[in-house]
Amino acid sequence: MSHRIPAVPGDAWFKSSYSGAGTSECIETARCDGGAAVRDSKNPLGSRLVFSAGAWAGFVAAVADERLGRR
Repeated sequence: MSHRIPAVPGDAWFKSSYSGAGTSECIETARCDGGAAVRDSKNPLGSRLVFSAGAWAGFVAAVADERLGRR
């Protein structure tokens, strides 16, 4: 089975505002067709993980629940 990896323009990537200035060990995310992509900020040309919109929304909700003490 083959999956198409969506193209992500270079200016679409962003780091969390919680990363802080000068932090070099972060991940970057970008919105892409049908979901979200994640890459290592130290290796922007390296491998990327791509998640469906539903999977990404579930991940974000789980992180928010944990951060807000809902778990």
